[in-house]
Amino acid sequence: MSRYRNVALFVALAAVWGSAFMAIKAGLDYFPPVLFAAIRYDIAGVLMLAYAVYATDRWRPRTRGEWQLVAVGATLMIAGYHAFLFVGEQYTTSAVAAVIISLNPVLTTGCARLFLPSERLTPAGIAGLLLGLVGVVVLSDPNPNNLVTSGVVGQALVLAAAASFALGSVLTRRIDAELPIETMEAWSMVLGALLMHAVSVARPSESLAAVQWTPEAIWAMAYLSIAASALGFLVYFDLLERLGPIEINLVSYVAPVFAALSGWWFLDEVIDLTTVAGFLVIFAGFCLVKREALARELPKLRGVVTRR
Repeated sequence: MSRYRNVALFVALAAVWGSAFMAIKAGLDYFPPVLFAAIRYDIAGVLMLAYAVYATDRWRPRTRGEWQLVAVGATLMIAGYHAFLFVGEQYTTSAVAAVIISLNPVLTTGCARLFLPSERLTPAGIAGLLLGLVGVVVLSDPNPNNLVTSGVVGQALVLAAAASFALGSVLTRRIDAELPIETMEAWSMVLGALLMHAVSVARPSESLAAVQWTPEAIWAMAYLSIAASALGFLVYFDLLERLGPIEINLVSYVAPVFAALSGWWFLDEVIDLTTVAGFLVIFAGFCLVKREALARELPKLRGVVTRR
């Protein structure tokens, strides 16, 4: 019964996180992008902090190393990631944004090779990393005569978001500190929201006066703050403990399907062959980079199928 529960939660998480790209795109009609992301994590941060107080015996960082851990999470994994993503999604579709973000596990492996001396990147791993980047080029379909179109710039910003998250996830492994993941996420969200508010204030085009509090805007904000962030991360923590990091990483490759379907259903976004091709190339890169871990997981999956 537990395996059916895990499968159901996995699909639900992929659906919520995938459709979050659609909700971001929809909400950008009513919010300035960085302010949108900041308010989202004002709400999600408070909810996660309340959960950390309830669920852990260490609801706040105490040591210098623990605060460093939170600072990296707040700066790169919350503020950097979401500021780039929300600004970039103004110029590209939900599906394309989700596919580029699915490059994250590949970029994380590349960053680990640079910043963690114990991590080795084999020739096949390097090929997988390059293949993932080729997938992004396929997605952007650049025109040599005009490389600064809004679409290409938007996709470059989304790629910067994925790189920011990957770098943050690697740097947290260099810090000698242990903190419950719920506590780390909660404080990263709270401080990351403050950083995004500071960036928003510095951008002349962003102000509270520009926000349009329509029912659609409130729906998008509630979905992103409560469903995708607070509830989504709780499901993620549960599955991380039950499935491990390799299997849970596969959410990144199921989420674009839901991003494409929800973008098509709610926003009339077109799913073209270039998007599908880019996704397949990036996924092939992931399989190359994670080939050994995937080989270890396949017998388990076969066992589940056989027992059915």
